[in-house]
Amino acid sequence: MTRDENPSGWQRQRTRSRSSLFAAGEPMIWLTGGGLAICGAMVIGLMVLVLWRGLTTFWPLAVVELTAHDGTYMGEVTRDERYQPAAEMRADLPQQVRERALTQLAQSEGWTTRRLVRTGNYRLTQNHFYWISDYEITSTRYPEWAVVVERLEWGRFYGFPDAFATIELLAGDEALSRVRELAAAGCDVALVVRRGSRQALASADELAGSEEILGVAQLDVGPEAAWQRFEEHHQAVRERWRRRRELEKYDTGAVNYKQENARLALREAELERDRIAARQGSDSPAFARAEAACRAAAQQYEATRRWADGEFARIRHEIDRINAANARYQLVMRTSGEGPIAAQTTLLRLADIVRAYPANQLSLAAKLGIYGSRWNEFLRDEPREANSEGGVYPAIFGTVAMTLIMSIAVVPFGVLGALYLREYAKAGALVSAVRIAVNNLAGVPSIVFGVFGLGFFCYVIGAGLDELLFAASLPNPTFGKGGLMWASLTLALLTLPVVIVATEEAVAAVPNSMREGSYACGASKWQTIRRIVLPRALPGIITGMILALARGAGEVAPLMLVGAVKLAPELPIDGLFPFIHPERSFMHLGFHIYDLGFQSQNSEAAKPMVFTTTLLLIAIVFLLNILAVRLRTRLRKRFESAAF
Repeated sequence: MTRDENPSGWQRQRTRSRSSLFAAGEPMIWLTGGGLAICGAMVIGLMVLVLWRGLTTFWPLAVVELTAHDGTYMGEVTRDERYQPAAEMRADLPQQVRERALTQLAQSEGWTTRRLVRTGNYRLTQNHFYWISDYEITSTRYPEWAVVVERLEWGRFYGFPDAFATIELLAGDEALSRVRELAAAGCDVALVVRRGSRQALASADELAGSEEILGVAQLDVGPEAAWQRFEEHHQAVRERWRRRRELEKYDTGAVNYKQENARLALREAELERDRIAARQGSDSPAFARAEAACRAAAQQYEATRRWADGEFARIRHEIDRINAANARYQLVMRTSGEGPIAAQTTLLRLADIVRAYPANQLSLAAKLGIYGSRWNEFLRDEPREANSEGGVYPAIFGTVAMTLIMSIAVVPFGVLGALYLREYAKAGALVSAVRIAVNNLAGVPSIVFGVFGLGFFCYVIGAGLDELLFAASLPNPTFGKGGLMWASLTLALLTLPVVIVATEEAVAAVPNSMREGSYACGASKWQTIRRIVLPRALPGIITGMILALARGAGEVAPLMLVGAVKLAPELPIDGLFPFIHPERSFMHLGFHIYDLGFQSQNSEAAKPMVFTTTLLLIAIVFLLNILAVRLRTRLRKRFESAAF
């Protein structure tokens, strides 16, 4: 069309082809990429939270003394939060404090901040923590000699070191005479008396007629002198305490073990004699031999019992000597008072103090030393204070041992099952049904496996083993209860579908040309599987093992039924024959997390340990997976030249 033919000047534009963005695939790129980004952000956020809370648990905090309208509170501020106090909370406050609260709330639109102060001293106050709002605080200070004491029992203690007491164990008139002698020599001295369930200091004038005198305390008065004496003696006292623990746990355990073995030998001889009498009668030669063996076992038991009595007396004497030496040294601590509770003075035995430090005098190097010491304790010691303090070494040992035994049990059976389904079984309805059953088994709730393990492994297999091999120990079960072996086998059943599916996929990925080449060279089917298929499928098989490790190591519900316990003082491996005891109960990090989070007497005190234990469990699973991944990588490099 010419311009003359189009007087309005309109020009026809070239028609452009249009294509949909969906046809090009760009929206799906954004959708899939966005999904990946969201998943990555969730995982990274969770890991950052666990890392931050887990790594900061053991960092020593400053001790603050807060003065409020109802008294003084001293401790560590564990966290703070913003909140809106309800009207009824403000109504209970004194007039002056209520006016200050209303003024602050009006300036911040009804919001304020409150602090959670860990005050400890539970034996004196029956409280671990206090929430204190900002409008309740009239003054804040950081006392120079505020000392944090971590104890074996009753949790942490916050107070001031008034004196160091060196005690002589004397009683009655002898103690009073010793007090007068030391006072005449110009020493600071006091009587140690029993008041209720605790020890206390008292002068001769303050002594009540009903109080029992336990000893005489020579005092080094003042925080500097007391702290210096504490540092001089604490390490030696703790060394003696560790020696006492060895005597109580290992030496006494070894004696008990030998005595119990002698008793079981006698019981077995008696049972054998009774069986022979029931089958052949008491006049048979076999019964006479059994009766002689029974008498010999009885004599051996009596000799072992006399030896054990002597060993117990020796161990008890050594323990009493250590206790007497450690009881001489105690720290006199004074609290700051908690709210309406007035300040109190108490005696702390050095043997019960795990760690103590003046929190507000620490340098960075000292804080790092305490931080490292707490981590060392956490990784190497046993738990204490209802698992909320101390270490988790038994749980680490139990978790690693159970995971390794589970892997040893599940991988061979999973590989054999997958090889049969893929290489030997003919396709049909039965094989399809088996594959469906395996896939469905992966979706069964884990607690069902725990019930099965308890009923089958513990009550059927374990009870049968007890009747067959450990009849002398009955009615106390040996294998007829939860233990490390049954827990490992239960989790092996739980993770078996993962290994089977992964192995099948790995075997199917091996090219058929390799099989055909092996057959052409005259190899049998098993030789082909062993020399061609399995080596090249090993990376995929190890992938299945990695997935099984990751799932099995974190399971908790089945373990609650088949062996995991809150506290297991005896490890499944020790220095006593037969050295490995798979029938024993064990601790597990996953169950430990559950116990801390839901069974602890104080959830706030246990919350930091939950994050730290979670971090440790993730680290252990990560290390086990890294070892498996490195093995898989080496195998893959070895056979990559043969891949098509």
